[in-house]
Amino acid sequence: MLTLKAFHIIFMVTWFAGLFYLPRLYIYHRAAEDPVSRDRFQIMEHRLWVIMTIGAALTLASGLWLIAMAWWPMPGWLHAKLALVAALFAYHFYCLRLNRLFRVDRMPHSDRFLRIFNELPALALVAIVLLAVLKPF
Repeated sequence: MLTLKAFHIIFMVTWFAGLFYLPRLYIYHRAAEDPVSRDRFQIMEHRLWVIMTIGAALTLASGLWLIAMAWWPMPGWLHAKLALVAALFAYHFYCLRLNRLFRVDRMPHSDRFLRIFNELPALALVAIVLLAVLKPF
């Protein structure tokens, strides 16, 4: 069980590295003015999305395995954590939508939106870690 928890954390760190960095790439991409830079950002964004998707899938699989092994019935804090994880998956797939919009040069969002969007995973991470460690309810 501890080995599985350790791998769950490793996979989660991989996923969050992408969640933290990909929106930052969007900010740089939006500011890029030459076609060579834009093309480079598209490649970087796609590759990072693939890597973080692997991390997300392994995080989900190991998390579900942990739940199946130990937490029935599920405590309230775990319900809250899973709701935040579901929101992170929505965020994750919205990143894919943004990748596709950048690919066709149709980014509708402002620089300000992208900067705020970039901060959302950090807020989710704080909440998830606090729920998992403190188990408040």
